[in-house]
Amino acid sequence: MADLSHVLQAAMRRRHLSVQGLADRTGIRTPRIRVFVQDGAEGPVHPTEQELRELADALDLPLAEILPGALAGAPTG
Repeated sequence: MADLSHVLQAAMRRRHLSVQGLADRTGIRTPRIRVFVQDGAEGPVHPTEQELRELADALDLPLAEILPGALAGAPTG
């Protein structure tokens, strides 16, 4: 399974979307998306399950491609 960062970068390239464009499509704040794109799920800001679902929908990605790996990197407490 690919890292969330790589999955987002590749999908954004395919769709010709910037971080701002993806924020506009999802309603997720631009700085949060920027961190997800740069650091993936292991960075200082962890995506919520709802955010991952919105990103997958906006990028036309199968949820299974990003959800399990991203949630595995999220803290449990």
